[in-house]
Amino acid sequence: MLNHILLQVQMGTTQVADTLALTPTPSHETITIWSLALKGGIVMIPLAILSVVAIYIFIERYLAINRASQEETNFMNNIRDFIHDGRIDSAKSLCKNNQSPIARMIAKGLVRIGRPLNDINAAIENVGKLEISKLEKNIAVLATVSGAAPMLGFLGTVIGMIRAFYNMSMAGNNIDISLLAGGIYEAMVTTVTGLTVGIIGYICYNVLVARIEKVVFMLEARATEFMDLLHEPAS
Repeated sequence: MLNHILLQVQMGTTQVADTLALTPTPSHETITIWSLALKGGIVMIPLAILSVVAIYIFIERYLAINRASQEETNFMNNIRDFIHDGRIDSAKSLCKNNQSPIARMIAKGLVRIGRPLNDINAAIENVGKLEISKLEKNIAVLATVSGAAPMLGFLGTVIGMIRAFYNMSMAGNNIDISLLAGGIYEAMVTTVTGLTVGIIGYICYNVLVARIEKVVFMLEARATEFMDLLHEPAS
């Protein structure tokens, strides 16, 4: 009798082990950037384009502003010496060989020497404004990206929710949680992507604006220094 009971226990244990062995183990999908992009739907395409545009503009403008902010050592001192010595042509040549916004601004002032100081000052200010406008090229696009990207992300959110509820309405009584989860997944992916691109564009915009303001202050300082130089009596 005891042997019979032990045999049944062993047979039951064997059946449980076989059942566990045959039960499929749920696989966990690894989340990658590419998989998230595919889940986000068609809204991810303009978001990807905006991100590439923002990064390109930031790098190109950052390098251009960095070049414009560089000033040759003793540039203004050499200009002062040339003007005091009456060597205006040498001062013009120095500005011509120096490819910087300051040199182009001072060169315009040198050309106007002999005219009223107000005319010289106006000419310098006009050149300075042109140089700043060159530095601000495509900066407005970054501001547009920082505002448009989150809105596109929210658009993807609405589209994902509409798709989820549409699938649930078409399923009738056979509602599956995966129908709702898929739409919410798409909605959340586009939201996160849009906010990320918008934040990056906003930071890049403010970094460039801050650096342009430094160049503006430098140009104003050099313009004032040049006008003071013209007021100085020749030694």
